[in-house]
Amino acid sequence: MKFIKKIISSSIVLGLTTTSMMAQEKWPEKLVFGVIPVAGSTSMKENFGPLTNYISKSLGIKVEMKLAGDYTGIITAMQHKHIDFAYLGPKSYVEAAKRANAEALVVEVDGESGLPGYVGTIITKKGSGLKTLADLKGRTWAFTSSQSTSGTLVPTVMFSKAGINPKKYFSKVIYSGGHEASILSVKAGKVDAASTNNLDFNRGLGKHWEKDQFNILWTSDLIPGAPIAARKDLPTSLKMALKGAFLSYNDPEGLKRLKNKGFIKGDDSVYNPVRELIKLKNELKKKK
Repeated sequence: MKFIKKIISSSIVLGLTTTSMMAQEKWPEKLVFGVIPVAGSTSMKENFGPLTNYISKSLGIKVEMKLAGDYTGIITAMQHKHIDFAYLGPKSYVEAAKRANAEALVVEVDGESGLPGYVGTIITKKGSGLKTLADLKGRTWAFTSSQSTSGTLVPTVMFSKAGINPKKYFSKVIYSGGHEASILSVKAGKVDAASTNNLDFNRGLGKHWEKDQFNILWTSDLIPGAPIAARKDLPTSLKMALKGAFLSYNDPEGLKRLKNKGFIKGDDSVYNPVRELIKLKNELKKKK
């Protein structure tokens, strides 16, 4: 009974504290949730729609999902306060923290490994005969966005360490804009190879492609999971409520669409390894 009373007492205190904070800090009538374009707009709405609706119901505030043509568009919109919180990649978060006063709240947990991280991959089309990095010399290549971690940063560092200059090594280098676009380009034979990741690859399985349609040439070390980040200037109680809503999200169908197992607590320090990668990339670039 003492334990139960303690829980009830703690709940009352927490409720009173939250109510008090809400009284002191006025919440906006609407929030805008930005999502980096890892896929086409239709896929993004299908994958992130249930999550957006859940956050809206949890907070009791209208939440509008906002998409952009590229990763930088989401960062810039947050910088100008057109976006309140966002689903970002690790590298785009580091940039948003610097430029848009973004603060990491939670980290995505990969649905495949159960870890708060994912791996970058390099893919080619099955039957192309392209099975090694050496096979790709003189072929066409697709990065995703300059702000993408697995789509650009991680493979660029790997190439640099291997003494490969993509502009010289490949006959053509393009930026597709998103992971779905890169994977579909390889599937259609528009490019010979592309960098992507296991999470976004799994999101399209059974809908846009099948696993046996591709070769996986290379897999990276574990990359910190994608964060949900909010602007630091939002009310503290609102950021706490946002964090709580994401941590409690456990809708089976919604998680199936996202191909993740939910979210765990995270903060800015989780992305220090990504900052080190950016630093290493710049140092390697100077040595050329």
